[in-house]
Amino acid sequence: MFSWIFIPLFLQFPNIVFTFNLNICYHIIAEDFHHDGDVRIGAFFPIHTYYTINKIKNSYIPYYYEDYYLQYNFKNYQFVLALVYAIEEINGNPNILPNITLGFDFYNVRFTEKDTLMIACSWLTAHKRGKVLPNYRCNERKISAALTGTSWTTSAYIGTLLQLFKFPQLSFGSYDPVLSDRSKYSSLYQMSTKDTALSHGIVSLMLHFRWSWVGLLLPDDHKGNKLLSDFRDEMEKERICIAFVKMIPATRTLYFNKQWKNMDEIQESSTNVIIIYGDIDSLQGLMRNIGQRLLTWKVWIMNFEQDVTDHADYFMLDSFHGSLIFTQHYGESFEFTKFIETVNPYKYPEDIYLPKLWHLFFNCSFSKIDCQLLDNCQLNASLNILPRHILGVSMSTESYNIYNAVYAVAHSLHEITLKKIQIQPHENGEGMVFFPWQLNSFLRKFLVRENMGLDWKLKINEEYDILNLWNFPKGLGLKMKIGTYSANAHNGQELTLSEQMIQWPETFSEIPKSVCSESCGPGYRKVTLEGQAVCCYNCTPCAENEISNETDVDQCMKCPESYYANKKKNHCLQKDHSFLAYEDPLGIALTSIALCFSALTGIVIGVFVKHRDTPIVKANNRALSYTLLTTLTFCFLCSLNFIGQPNTATCVLQQFTFGVSFTVALATVLAKAITVVIAFKATFPGRMVRWLMVSRAPNYIIPICTLIQLVLCGMWMATSPPFLDQDVHTEHEHIILLCNKGSAVAFHSLLGYLCFLALGSYTMAFLSRNLPDTFNESKFLSFSMLVFFCVWITFLPVYHSTKGKLMVAMEVFSILASSAALLGFIFAPKCYIILLRPDKNSFHHIRKITHSKRIKLHKTVQK
Repeated sequence: MFSWIFIPLFLQFPNIVFTFNLNICYHIIAEDFHHDGDVRIGAFFPIHTYYTINKIKNSYIPYYYEDYYLQYNFKNYQFVLALVYAIEEINGNPNILPNITLGFDFYNVRFTEKDTLMIACSWLTAHKRGKVLPNYRCNERKISAALTGTSWTTSAYIGTLLQLFKFPQLSFGSYDPVLSDRSKYSSLYQMSTKDTALSHGIVSLMLHFRWSWVGLLLPDDHKGNKLLSDFRDEMEKERICIAFVKMIPATRTLYFNKQWKNMDEIQESSTNVIIIYGDIDSLQGLMRNIGQRLLTWKVWIMNFEQDVTDHADYFMLDSFHGSLIFTQHYGESFEFTKFIETVNPYKYPEDIYLPKLWHLFFNCSFSKIDCQLLDNCQLNASLNILPRHILGVSMSTESYNIYNAVYAVAHSLHEITLKKIQIQPHENGEGMVFFPWQLNSFLRKFLVRENMGLDWKLKINEEYDILNLWNFPKGLGLKMKIGTYSANAHNGQELTLSEQMIQWPETFSEIPKSVCSESCGPGYRKVTLEGQAVCCYNCTPCAENEISNETDVDQCMKCPESYYANKKKNHCLQKDHSFLAYEDPLGIALTSIALCFSALTGIVIGVFVKHRDTPIVKANNRALSYTLLTTLTFCFLCSLNFIGQPNTATCVLQQFTFGVSFTVALATVLAKAITVVIAFKATFPGRMVRWLMVSRAPNYIIPICTLIQLVLCGMWMATSPPFLDQDVHTEHEHIILLCNKGSAVAFHSLLGYLCFLALGSYTMAFLSRNLPDTFNESKFLSFSMLVFFCVWITFLPVYHSTKGKLMVAMEVFSILASSAALLGFIFAPKCYIILLRPDKNSFHHIRKITHSKRIKLHKTVQK
């Protein structure tokens, strides 16, 4: 409520952090102030910074960047309030340090090693700043420990000096492994816990929003290198790629020499999500630069709370609006909030910052004589109604650490008091005397006992709040909790988010995407580009009969043999069974042809039976003709076994009926051809073949040849009979049911035997083609066998090159074609004479032809 009330006020004062046009008393500022007590704690951290450069010209930027002389960071003033709150709470507690009060000495820290060490020396020796006499203390002021932060460099600079005296030092900034080196900093204690789970928490956030292409901005120091290693390990596990890594110089001079050229690369990067990990002090120049460039198309993920306003401007937009911030989770401290409500310049006159705040926000005036704050402010003046981007009332991570550090020092001093170690009253009976190095053993025991958590009041664990920065219009500065991350939660439940509460940067109307390549949808798979990150890839359709029903798969999944991939290649569908059915156009055609030829054969049989006493029927062996016509009928009808849904019985009948029927037919043709040869030779007296003709011996060829084929078929059926099989590959959407021959050798032996019979028939017919017989059918037998050879020789390569129903149709067609050849070439000429030229089918015509042949023969002999 109060934040909304003060938005107009904030927009009227854009120079909140960088201020110059106010009263001259605003600029008169000391570097330190003190709070009296019997024992004092030194506090070293930055609240304001002096800059001495008016303009900075750089070859990487085509403009001048105007700098300021004085920069206030009032958010860090909460550290002072936490220090005062903890000390007053301890001083008011009779159970801790009775009759002894704590105080503090605050020193504003600059970002140079020289100034930091000078401040620390001044505090140790109780001299004024700039006048330091080592190993000489100006007065008997009792100091106990030093609080340092927020940057690890500040703690390291001061720790190098304090280590010489084994002086206790408590760092309240983020945890740094360098400061844990006991050989260098044996008396330095870090109040922060290791952020071992934070990198995993940030990666979990990436996974939640499917961000796989992110940038990294880290401090250019040992900590940044360690963070880079941790992030790479975590991201590689989850296949998240780093678009770029920029190591940010920790010092201002290095920053302006190097970082301007890097900012253009960051600004033009294809990633929409950038992680900034470090501490605000070391990354201050970077944050200020980002704010000035108005990068409103990037989502920033940070591990620290950024100041909402860094410089004076009148823009409504802010680069950091929509940022996501990970902060350590703590319980609410309502007492601290109530304490802030009571703070004012009149209650703490030694505080050098409160008058500035009252002057800036509550219209208080300074006295022109001594710059004292006059009592003409707003009636409701209180820190808790300031906008939250100026000063938060909820304890930050650093404030918790300061609170706990003060309690750690107090408890250690209390232990010294109880055990009477080196405690001597002053001559005037006031205070206590001890050596600061004596606190180390008590601090160490206390921190170990409390497991670095110091949770007598405030519990610290690996749980983080995720905040969303609402800063539109600029100056709103709300940080809304939109989720949590707990490393101790059950697997898969570590991250909880309320997405509906998140405000994204103004450029995005929905959840931003941050990918190197667009996702490969269902039906596609990723193809990694050579020489690029695994997140950069092309999408290619799945191969034949493969699917992917998820996005961004590396390999498509092959459908089972009884399934096929749909057109979109995202589902496997059940294949239908397919076979050469009677209902198919091809099945109808072949069935019709088979039945028509069977009927035609039956008609030919009827014609032959009706004209059985005519010369042409008698001359061509009626019995063999009847046998051949009947067999051809079975040959036509056996092709029907190949049509329709197959089963085990039909698979056996197909080959058996085909082999036996054609064997009888070819054996009959062979018998007819042999009969013609024997009949001609039987006309010469004294020949032994006359007996063969009279006894009808050629007719026995039929059962003998058929018996041989039956033996071959019996062996086939006994060893490796045909069986029902499935062809799942030929047709994409169907499983073809067909008969497997069982034994290819047996099948080709059957065909070879038929061809052997056909070859014998063709040879006998060819030899008797010119014999002087009125109705000699040898020529027709030769032609029929020639066509039979052509059909089945052509059948073999075509049969082996086709699959599925066409293979079955090819076999049916070959059966019909070869049978039709026998029917047509052998019986068509006879039916023509019987039906259309009956004058030639008479004994008178035969005698006339015979007489003519004798006259021609006699004339030939005379010549």
